[in-house]
Amino acid sequence: MRLHVAELAAIRERVHAGPGEPATAAQKAKGKLTVRERIELLLDEGSFREVEPLRRHRATGFGLEAKRPYTDGVVTGWGTVEGRTVFVYAHDFRIFGGALGEAHATKIHKIMDMALAAGAPLVSLNDGAGARIQEGVTALAGYGGIFQRNTKASGVIPQISVMLGPCAGGAAYSPALTDFVFMVRDTSQMFITGPDVVRAVTGEEITQNGLGGADVHAGTSGVAHFAYDDEETCLEEVRYLLSMLPSNNRENPPAHECGDPPDRSGEALLDLVPVDGNRPYDMHRVIEELVDDGDFLEVHERWARNIICALARLDGKVVGIVANQPQSLAGVLDIEASEKAARFVQMCDAFNIPIVTLLDVPGFLPGVDQEHGGIIRHGAKLLYAYCNATVPRISLILRKAYGGAYIVMDSQSIGADLTYAWPTNEIAVMGAEGAANVIFRRQIAAAEDPEAMRARMVKEYKAELMHPYYAAERGLVDDVIDPAETREVLINSLAMLANKHADRPARKHGNPPQ
Repeated sequence: MRLHVAELAAIRERVHAGPGEPATAAQKAKGKLTVRERIELLLDEGSFREVEPLRRHRATGFGLEAKRPYTDGVVTGWGTVEGRTVFVYAHDFRIFGGALGEAHATKIHKIMDMALAAGAPLVSLNDGAGARIQEGVTALAGYGGIFQRNTKASGVIPQISVMLGPCAGGAAYSPALTDFVFMVRDTSQMFITGPDVVRAVTGEEITQNGLGGADVHAGTSGVAHFAYDDEETCLEEVRYLLSMLPSNNRENPPAHECGDPPDRSGEALLDLVPVDGNRPYDMHRVIEELVDDGDFLEVHERWARNIICALARLDGKVVGIVANQPQSLAGVLDIEASEKAARFVQMCDAFNIPIVTLLDVPGFLPGVDQEHGGIIRHGAKLLYAYCNATVPRISLILRKAYGGAYIVMDSQSIGADLTYAWPTNEIAVMGAEGAANVIFRRQIAAAEDPEAMRARMVKEYKAELMHPYYAAERGLVDDVIDPAETREVLINSLAMLANKHADRPARKHGNPPQ
């Protein structure tokens, strides 16, 4: 027995060592960590338990039979993050360039099935060259199995994709099916067709990073939710995100002890938001004043900046925050902002995270590009997401809330559980100037001094229909509150809604706008 155990120890040592020093040196030269170094950073120290480390492929032809390394280019298993179970699979670029073959795919399928059965998050550390060409259609079928499992697990367990190297072709669709995508600048890229194909088909010259780098996907395409400068920071932020998410859709997010008093007064809020609706301000500062210790994790920070989506804590309990950003495009809703917020609302609802919506929205962005780009159906995605959400929902109107954008941003009429407003709120079909120009068009045109008449009519419209208590008088706002008391009001309201239960109509699934 001792001889056999010694043989096993020698094999395990070879498995952990990987394909050799030259391959490791090449990986390091690209500024990338090895697969096991990445797993050690992601998981709690000493918690990783590997699954199928001794698996090897059985393919033949093209020289494959002479090269059968252990792990077959992917390390799979489970461990813990802050003591909670997390499953992981990680490509090893040093072996076949991390390319996916039959054995490689089977290992991933197995760990995905285990994660779903155990009800625990799944993190993929992606650094692979796509399908293993030598194995042909078998490799492509392996991707199909991954996509099927991504879809089956969607909304059941959190799925996080971390891009630490190339991800090209069909392989890019697995991250796109997951809940969150992290990327590292300069070393990770995602695209369906690479620069060479683009050049051959369109004649356009572009680099890999210019086509599908972290900054492109974090700021332009919206494919990546987070982008960081190095792997260490990236993996630390993955751990932070996991601390804000439940293990599965049957649990609530983990609550933490909070040293920030729930009744802390937010006097600074009285000066942060200008009364003049045309003056911009930074909504980030409002969120900082409201949440525990001013700490929040913004999702899609660099994409569709006119709306903010963030995870934070109020009295130690996780909430999702959706907020218009007056500093960008005056906080209007457009195609990208609608898509961004809709997906975030759906994620929060799937994982039992209450939603707090902060409104300061002048409407939808007008323009031919927006209309032709489908602002109607894209805006409807956000409307559908809110209407479909059964988690506690609280909306707060800070300043202006005009037209359809007011309705879409979780108004009481579409199911918000509680709606509050600050004394600076203006809820109306449109701004007073525009409304006066429509309603009093003839009077203004016939007046001796049209501008004076317009100013008088604007003032009259505001006094009649846009004063801060108009909506409250009609029951469309539950209360008008002192901004300094907002944190306390939100925390107390969320505590009341903690056991909210909402039945949905019996159906196979909805048919959301696309």
